[in-house]
Amino acid sequence: MNEENTDKSQRSLTYGTSRLAPAIRLVDRAKEIELAHESIKSHTHGKLDLILKQIRHLQQEANKILEQAAVDAELHSIKCNFEKKIDQPYHLYEKDDGTKYFSFVSPIEWGGNPPHKFIETYVMKSDRSFKVWEEEI
Repeated sequence: MNEENTDKSQRSLTYGTSRLAPAIRLVDRAKEIELAHESIKSHTHGKLDLILKQIRHLQQEANKILEQAAVDAELHSIKCNFEKKIDQPYHLYEKDDGTKYFSFVSPIEWGGNPPHKFIETYVMKSDRSFKVWEEEI
């Protein structure tokens, strides 16, 4: 056996190979193993906690997307007597019977007294989704 193989085999032993080597006690070995387990447990918990936070964030984002899709689908199904164009504001009104409709005419253009209940002004974006019109009507 050459010297390199001897060194490797001696390093893997659980006991000292010479009288000058430090004594390896079972209690020390158990403490080392316990410390390793605690360290692994702590790192694993930290990583899993981060993944959990990311999953929750993705769930919230998915819910927002689904809610917006439901709103967009509802708005697309509302009566409209004209072709909707991108970036054009549309004013949503509701009749007394609950029927909703879009109009080009804003509440201000009605002199502040529209014929039906004004709900909101929307603009259709290029992806055919709607957003609330932020500009003054």
